[in-house]
Amino acid sequence: MLDLAVHHLGYLVKKKDAAKAAFEALGYAETQPWGRDESRGIDICFMKKNDLLVELVCPYRDDSDVSGLLKKMKNTPYHICYETASIEATSEELRSLGFLPIKETAPAPMLGGRNVIFFLHPAMGMIELVETR
Repeated sequence: MLDLAVHHLGYLVKKKDAAKAAFEALGYAETQPWGRDESRGIDICFMKKNDLLVELVCPYRDDSDVSGLLKKMKNTPYHICYETASIEATSEELRSLGFLPIKETAPAPMLGGRNVIFFLHPAMGMIELVETR
């Protein structure tokens, strides 16, 4: 059994400013303003309430990594991100548990360039790993 700490909850949104305002109305505070991830075609903003960090993810182009998901799922939480000291070791363990990588490991600009990788599991959906460095 893996023992991974939760880093954040990824929340897919269509209208970034309206979504941010809705989260602020619920008491969330911005911890990192909107920034652009060019390689994935998304804008990202981090917000926090108590111990919960939420990553608002909004595509800015039609061929972004999440545009298809947004059309299908609408505004919704869509992944949980876990921290790991070793993406390689944890990825191997996840694969043995039936998780399938979506893409190769890559740096995430909005997480200080730390490496991330996304996985799908048929019984639970998508998760992300972020390396702690």
